Amino acid sequence: MEKRLNRSDLMFSLAFLLMLVIAVGAFFYGVKVGTDRTESKYATEEVTEAVASPQPNAYQQQDLVSFYHTVFLSYREFQNDWFAAQNKWLADPTADRASSMKELAKSAQKKYDAIKVVNVAPISPQLKNSQTSYLKSLKLFQESFSALVGTANEGTADTVLDKINADSFFKEGRTNALEAQKEYYSSMLKWAASINSDIDGDYVGPEVVSLTDWKKMPLIVKNKLASDYLYKQANLTDYLPHDLTARIDQFISSGQAGKRKIKSFNSIAELLTSTEAVRNGDFIGMKTRFYENEQLPQLPFFFQGK
Repeated sequence: MEKRLNRSDLMFSLAFLLMLVIAVGAFFYGVKVGTDRTESKYATEEVTEAVASPQPNAYQQQDLVSFYHTVFLSYREFQNDWFAAQNKWLADPTADRASSMKELAKSAQKKYDAIKVVNVAPISPQLKNSQTSYLKSLKLFQESFSALVGTANEGTADTVLDKINADSFFKEGRTNALEAQKEYYSSMLKWAASINSDIDGDYVGPEVVSLTDWKKMPLIVKNKLASDYLYKQANLTDYLPHDLTARIDQFISSGQAGKRKIKSFNSIAELLTSTEAVRNGDFIGMKTRFYENEQLPQLPFFFQGK
């Protein structure tokens, strides 16, 4: 015969069940609160860590130096081959220009292959753009020289050079080479701005730069303007933008600008480039005189004997 629960037993059972429900609820609530607090803690730590550890700075000196050795120098070697070939053709009427052009096409392809595999970090977009433009340039030069080999020994050296300079592939290749150079010098300006807050890393010069403004500029800004000028003039040269900068400063220092009543950087640059008064290495020869205290990245072409 079943024993029926009395009132006190029933109340005790209900109280026990209620306590059990509350205990289980409290347990899961505690787990949730603990989880939320832990997630909040780690989220805060991640934010703090992100603030305390900023992203690597673009345009560090090591990036400029690496680019110099892996990209710029490779392209420069091809360009030196091209200028050497021109000088040989002009000096020796019997030179085998067709053979030279085949070698130039091979050189352009070889340098293209070498530069293509170089990893330039996207965090430095102007260096990346420079690499891309050098690659385009070399590919276009290779196509130009390959296409003109067949007629390279016809006529005089001057005739052949005129034909090359008029070739659409060559002209586009020259534009890309000068654009690449301009981007590299702009990257140097970015580097300078990262260590000197007085320098504007995004500086864009006016169409005409007065000599009054030019004289106040840091060397790194002058070099950027010189590279911009060579790009605008489509002037592919064996000298570098800082060589043009040095010759301009020498021209001003000598009093020639005052005597000729020249008032702008542009006018002096036009005079010096049109008269072939700038030479590769001019900067090194004048560095101690004009730029002893100027800040430059440790790139070999800025220093004697490197």
